[in-house]
Amino acid sequence: METEGVRTDRLGLLLDHFDQAREMAAVRLTGLGDEEYLWEPVPGCWSIRRRGEAATPRAYGPGEWVLDKGAPDIPASEYAEVARQAAGGMTVARIAEDWSVGVERVEEVLAHTGEPEPDAPPVTTIAWRLGHLHSCFAGQWEWTFGERRREPGLLVDFTPSADLALERFWALIDRWRESVGALTEEQLDTVGLSQYPHSNDADYPFAAVLTGSCLEFIHHMAEIGVLRDLWRARFGAPAS
Repeated sequence: METEGVRTDRLGLLLDHFDQAREMAAVRLTGLGDEEYLWEPVPGCWSIRRRGEAATPRAYGPGEWVLDKGAPDIPASEYAEVARQAAGGMTVARIAEDWSVGVERVEEVLAHTGEPEPDAPPVTTIAWRLGHLHSCFAGQWEWTFGERRREPGLLVDFTPSADLALERFWALIDRWRESVGALTEEQLDTVGLSQYPHSNDADYPFAAVLTGSCLEFIHHMAEIGVLRDLWRARFGAPAS
């Protein structure tokens, strides 16, 4: 259905939402330079680093530069998500597989849900957040519309160049948007259309997966926007 040029069907609403978020993000990222892209506002940040200088045990990527990633665990900031998964019917074993941790760790988290978070998640750079988003969308595209065989962690060649990172990122996002735009109503309702291995996508209708991916895009782009504001406030750079 379309009313005065505005789509009100499910796919149309999802696409419009994503398109608006993408447009806002593109404007917000205008003028991003290499120094700001790699800026670490506090000690101990996660970022992209040369392979031999990685600060985390599971940093990944196929090339010279890798994206920081910590040891398998459930961050305290994700306790509520684990509780939601359990309330939605996921077994403890499936949740453990989803987070790459042992069953005991999941049981521990569920026992402490609702209590104060013991540790804050790491502060991350713009480079990390953009790289994380790029990796997630590349993996989802490969395991939904692609051959469903390539390891997600090897799909993105991370770079210290802000311009090159953005060029590659927007090309991938536009490919994702084109593929999503060709979906049918039946595909939107298909459980397991996405088989992305580092998620629980396979357990949900693809319409729900799209909602989640859009939320992931918006929330990381909002964080990038805050980092840009802090950079400008600290270094007196002109607003973009």
